[in-house]
Amino acid sequence: MPLSETDLPLIVLHYLMCGTEDCKLKCQFYCSSCHRPMCEQCRDEHQKSPDTKNHELVPFRQPKRHLPVEKCKEHPTKEIDMICEDCHIPVCSKCAMQDHRKHALNDLQTKHSENFTLCLDNINKIHQYFISNSQNMQKDIKENVKQIKEIIDSVRRSLMTEAESMKRLVDTVTSDNIEQVNEMEESLMEELQIEDKTYQDYISYLEDLVKECHVYMSSTKLYNNPIFFSLSNHLKIQPIPETVKPVPPVFTAGQYSKKGVAKLLGRVTVPDTKPRIRKIKPIETAPTQYNLYNCSLYLTVLFCILYILFISGVDASFDNSGKQTLPLSFPVTKVSEYTVPGVNSVWHISLSKAGRIWVSDDRGYLIQTDLQGNQLQKIHSRGEYGYHTLTQDGDLIYTDRKNKVIKRIARDNTITEFIKTGDWEPICIYCSRINGDILVGMRKDYEAKVTRYSKTGKEIQTIQRDNKGKELYGDPHYITENINGDICTSDYNKQAVVVVDKSGQYRFSYKGQGTNFRPYGICTDIVGHIIVCDGISVYILNQDDQLLSLLTTQQIVGYPSSLSLDVQNNLHDM
Repeated sequence: MPLSETDLPLIVLHYLMCGTEDCKLKCQFYCSSCHRPMCEQCRDEHQKSPDTKNHELVPFRQPKRHLPVEKCKEHPTKEIDMICEDCHIPVCSKCAMQDHRKHALNDLQTKHSENFTLCLDNINKIHQYFISNSQNMQKDIKENVKQIKEIIDSVRRSLMTEAESMKRLVDTVTSDNIEQVNEMEESLMEELQIEDKTYQDYISYLEDLVKECHVYMSSTKLYNNPIFFSLSNHLKIQPIPETVKPVPPVFTAGQYSKKGVAKLLGRVTVPDTKPRIRKIKPIETAPTQYNLYNCSLYLTVLFCILYILFISGVDASFDNSGKQTLPLSFPVTKVSEYTVPGVNSVWHISLSKAGRIWVSDDRGYLIQTDLQGNQLQKIHSRGEYGYHTLTQDGDLIYTDRKNKVIKRIARDNTITEFIKTGDWEPICIYCSRINGDILVGMRKDYEAKVTRYSKTGKEIQTIQRDNKGKELYGDPHYITENINGDICTSDYNKQAVVVVDKSGQYRFSYKGQGTNFRPYGICTDIVGHIIVCDGISVYILNQDDQLLSLLTTQQIVGYPSSLSLDVQNNLHDM
């Protein structure tokens, strides 16, 4: 519904920023001359300036509608007070009587008021939804920048580590080769020394032979002097010893290239994966004006006619198989409503038997309150979607995606780490009312799965693919269990409610009635019906994928994002 002028302070005053460049303060005043919102500090400066000191500044709660006043060009004594819808021009009453008698005419003030209100409504949408979501996108981008820098730094470290490892390997191989060359040198030197000694010994032998000849030549004796007799035995010279030249080693250069070295060192690539589009919250689920201004939330408890048909007087019928069917649209009865102070936009609720509730909002807070609105406990958990549930013992367990653990809050308010999920980020969680098992929807990179743990935290089942090897899940946001043991998961990326049986076998996927079904909160009732919302409507299915009934925003309060049933089987719609 379009906003009236009196709605403006509840919407824009709280969220509109000062229109002065680089000013980060909230607006409190409005310059009717400049058409600019201002904070108190900028208003004071505006009034001091000689150029703007005579401008009309009013509290932003009461902006004036300036209806243009202009004389008719054809009839200067008449003021323009109507719009001709056929000709799309402003006219006076005399023009209307003379030239536009059979045309559709509209009162100028009425038309101005309608469009003025549309502008206010547009301002509301811009500040409530578009700017808010755009700022969330910027936060997401900043987080991506941080993540990318961390990843790039990690890649750099990996490259340096790989290079250092390769350098050490090259040094080791080079050292081994040099040691081998040293051994070759030592062996060759040893051989050459032996050959050198051979010739040195031979030279000594020759020198001795020369000396012996000199002795024979200088001898004065006749007897036994070899020079007078045959000298062949004495003067026979032994041949020069033969040796071989050593064969030196030869170095053969290795065959390598930059491409080959790059292959050895590894490479950096961008995965051939389609980028995921950043999630933009549907405009229907944007917080209402009351939530934005008062920072509180009305949670409405509805008696769903599906469970208590006698209250609204709607007759149920049965199909040929004997299964109960309902009309696709039927009235519901509001039983009560209660307020949770300090909560902005609710994403999930966990109901206890003791008349207490746990509520989580879009700022990552977990708040425990009683039905009178008294806050009992508040924790900054940083969680999203259906990330908490109550155990059979009444303890609250919730997922911690950042640290990849599931934590437990005991009834004495102590918080402990309950289950570690390894490399997987736990997204959503549900404690079975049948046996106390804990079902957890998880995600890692581009994979998702559902894991079942016992009530003591032991992993007992993993569900990830169907019998054809196809991935069952993309991004599980909320999870529950039906009375027949079926595991029902709201999957945002799959745009479907994915249902498997208790053994993990795929049963069906419900994809809504239109082309853009984005399921959020999900629960089941005491007769096994599956109840799921998408921020616009509440869908009621039977156990076999058949739509039984549909509750729209005209029948329920606000835009539902989470559902829960209490012990009396009343449907809580947030």
